[in-house]
Amino acid sequence: MKDLADNLGPSSWLDDILWTEDGLVPAIAQDAETGDILMMAWMNRESLQLTVEEGQAVYWSRSRGKLWRKGESSGHQQVLKDIRLDCDADVVLLKVEQKGGIACHTGRRSCFYRTLKDGEWVSTEPVLKDPDAIYGSH
Repeated sequence: MKDLADNLGPSSWLDDILWTEDGLVPAIAQDAETGDILMMAWMNRESLQLTVEEGQAVYWSRSRGKLWRKGESSGHQQVLKDIRLDCDADVVLLKVEQKGGIACHTGRRSCFYRTLKDGEWVSTEPVLKDPDAIYGSH
């Protein structure tokens, strides 16, 4: 990803994105190998710039009001392989290598682990690691 950052030049590419009124853009993390959708989070200009520069996903935590490097607590970093912008320029897709195989804070591979069946949300993916073992008990 360092090569990508070197080729970007000035950050005018950030001006092509249609940011929300809050200065954010939704970012979808997708497994670069399998195509599985792992999670969705928010990014601001700084987090997107840092993601490209560092080659690792950096998001904006709305609840904490600060930058959040994916994996800083869990060790489950997302190494950036490719980045794309949708046709409306209002959603970013990060194709990543998910370290540790866990993207969700629930200890699952993906945050999208529930399927609608007969009018109810049913969990379809197993917990790979107990969240308390990842983050410590709350």
